[in-house]
Amino acid sequence: MSNLLKNIIRFALFILVQVYILNQVPPLHRFIVPYLYFLYILWLPFQINRFWLLVISFFFGLTLDYFTGTPGLHAAPCVLIAYIRPFLLNLLIPKETTEQSFIEPGRNSMGWAPYALYVSILTFVHHFYLVLIEWLQFGNFVYFLGKVAGTTAISLLLIFLVEMLFNRKGRLRANTA
Repeated sequence: MSNLLKNIIRFALFILVQVYILNQVPPLHRFIVPYLYFLYILWLPFQINRFWLLVISFFFGLTLDYFTGTPGLHAAPCVLIAYIRPFLLNLLIPKETTEQSFIEPGRNSMGWAPYALYVSILTFVHHFYLVLIEWLQFGNFVYFLGKVAGTTAISLLLIFLVEMLFNRKGRLRANTA
């Protein structure tokens, strides 16, 4: 299956799972809302152009906003993590080895520790910005941090469950020269 077709199918699946399954789950406590959709952005190929990464992330977030009726609420955090993603990947992995050999980020291509750090940082940034935009104020700062921490924790749990249940093979690039 081509990379483009695989990413189009992922686009649709992540939107559908978030809208029709995870958004239907009643909030667990006052803090915890499960989000998994942004994993699509984290799984995009290494070699994607930064401009196209931002454009795809914007349209991905806007598509989710269309289904949830929240204009811009999810598009802004998606663009933010898409902007930070290349810088974080450059810090976490040596460009000469992994990005030249593998197609996309994952535990097989990066190793568990860098991948966990990559996912954790971008999940926290995404949820911090999402909750901040959702409220447009800090209000009770402890409640704000509790909501960010709870939502980040449940999302990380879902991400690592998905990563372990659906083993994505770290496909090697065909032409590494």
